[in-house]
Amino acid sequence: MSGGAAVPVREVDEAGGFRAPLARPLDVVRPFAPPSSAFGPGHRGVDLGGEAGEPVLAPGAGTVRFAGDVAGRPVVSIEHAGGLRTTYEPVRPAVAAGAAVAPGQVIGHLEPGHLGCTTAACLHWGAKRGEEPLNPLGLLSGGRVRLLPW
Repeated sequence: MSGGAAVPVREVDEAGGFRAPLARPLDVVRPFAPPSSAFGPGHRGVDLGGEAGEPVLAPGAGTVRFAGDVAGRPVVSIEHAGGLRTTYEPVRPAVAAGAAVAPGQVIGHLEPGHLGCTTAACLHWGAKRGEEPLNPLGLLSGGRVRLLPW
């Protein structure tokens, strides 16, 4: 991590079934910082360092709910099983609303210019269930842990 201090990852039901949205090793430039209230300050996702033009991948199966500009920024939003929604910005969409996506499918390409980014480009990856923001890193499996005999 090149950003701040490590933040505990909140577990979510789908842990193990998702992959990272970038093909590179993850560089967390800005960690998840949940708000203390619904409208309080915080960082409702993680910023991942990347390169402009880099493909952004669907981390899990779902349906594209939105692909377009919000307040001048290109955004893609995917609805997954169980009411989970993930968002990606600034991402120039390669998919359209209503499209089904598979894990690892290109959903767009990373654009430069994310506010507060300290690298060439940053992907803001958000996740929420209902109105509750979740740490999207909790969707990723760290691999199976096994204890081995001495």
